[in-house]
Amino acid sequence: MAGLVGVVSALTPEFADRSDLVRGILPPGVPEAARVLALSLGLALIWLSRALARRKRRAWQLAVALVAASAAAHLAKGLDFEEASVHIVLLAALWHYRREFAAPGDPETIRPLARVLAALGAIGVLAAFRVSGRMAFSERIEEALGLLALALAARALYLWLRPLALRVRQTPPERRLAERLVREHGRDSLAFFSLRRDKSYFFSPGERAFLAYRVVNGCALVGGDPIGEPGHVPVLLAAFRRFAHDHAWRVAILGASAELLPLYREAGLRALYLGDEAVVCPAEFSLEGRAIRKVRQSVHRVRRAGYRVRFVRPAEVTPELRAELERVSREWRGRRPERGFTMAMDALFAHEAGVLAVAVDADGHVGGFLQLVPSPASGGYSLAAMRRGKEAPNGLMESLVVETIEWAGAHGVSEVSLNFAVFGELLRGCETEPHWRRAARFGLNRLDRFFQIDRLLSFNRKFQPAWRPRYLCVERVLDFPLVGLAYLHVESLLTPPGSWATSRDLTAT
Repeated sequence: MAGLVGVVSALTPEFADRSDLVRGILPPGVPEAARVLALSLGLALIWLSRALARRKRRAWQLAVALVAASAAAHLAKGLDFEEASVHIVLLAALWHYRREFAAPGDPETIRPLARVLAALGAIGVLAAFRVSGRMAFSERIEEALGLLALALAARALYLWLRPLALRVRQTPPERRLAERLVREHGRDSLAFFSLRRDKSYFFSPGERAFLAYRVVNGCALVGGDPIGEPGHVPVLLAAFRRFAHDHAWRVAILGASAELLPLYREAGLRALYLGDEAVVCPAEFSLEGRAIRKVRQSVHRVRRAGYRVRFVRPAEVTPELRAELERVSREWRGRRPERGFTMAMDALFAHEAGVLAVAVDADGHVGGFLQLVPSPASGGYSLAAMRRGKEAPNGLMESLVVETIEWAGAHGVSEVSLNFAVFGELLRGCETEPHWRRAARFGLNRLDRFFQIDRLLSFNRKFQPAWRPRYLCVERVLDFPLVGLAYLHVESLLTPPGSWATSRDLTAT
């Protein structure tokens, strides 16, 4: 409100008698400069209000300075006592409630902030020389310096207000406790992915439930549903939200299940449909019938080519096999970064409970493989990684999936979770749908060349799976865009391929 008052006041004429009085007291040019300053500070206060609402300590410090300067600017531009009074009242309120603004800033921003402020200072010195007549600039140079100063100021504000970036930290006792909870209560197909080493853990009071999260650009991204005793999950969510708010983080749950949506809504979260997880029941799977004939043909073709599938535990992998698997993984990825966060593991050989389905040709060379991780409490498995060598025949991945489903059925596995199809419901639509859904499907198909959205859906559909919807849950509707960008970043979908794209190879860990 104070920012809007400042903007309106700066854009409207002053009272003539007050303006004349100010111009008679202050040096020439000062009232005009004060008007521009009042406009700038009003816009800055409007922009700053969001950070204040998140109770950031640095936002409070900056607000105190801006509000005091704005009050002075309104007096200097035309003795605007009314506007100045609004800012003084706001200043008093900020001081009275100063202890409420406790969310810390990121100490890592101090050095880059100092460099930005030094650059702004250098531009200020050049401007002072220009005003004093000691240096002459062309009009284009002045405009370029003004734009540069504006960009540096925006950068300085971003660095100053950036929330604390929590580094991923897992202590050995925390990891053992998380593994036990996953083993005892991990019924969801995403549960095992909570054991990735790039996630932090947050436990409920009494340590009967936990969630795994990572902080990206001020968003605390929770991977999948919380895991633990059902009665402790509401308390866990409430405690985590308080913890996140104390650090000025937005809370988001990625890949939330439909079963827990009522609990999330009761906790004040809003849900957006994210996509569908493809789940196959091995006991009901069959290669018979016209609908699955292409998969059946791929299986027969790969078997005729001499490929056989071995199922091995990570502890059973020999050095020779490990080298082959790493070679195939490198060929598959190329220069692309390692992707995945919600439904992917960060290591091939570190999790003893996992299984590797390896396709080997007649000469003993690995053509491709699948990595499976368990849903211990439900007796199912989830696909965590899928790799194929450059020389492998077409249809090898389809054959691997079929062999894996048949192996799962022979071992009494209740279900096999395949890939996750983003916005699968939209992509599976028909032409009789509303125009906005058809337009959305058209846009998603255009993005397929970058994110393989439709290709992944088409691959999943070959196995006639059941579709299990997944959701993105946030606290406010306005959080969806920022959380969406953070989600794309954490899944490594915003990292462009190429020689300059940095990535960390975790597959051999």
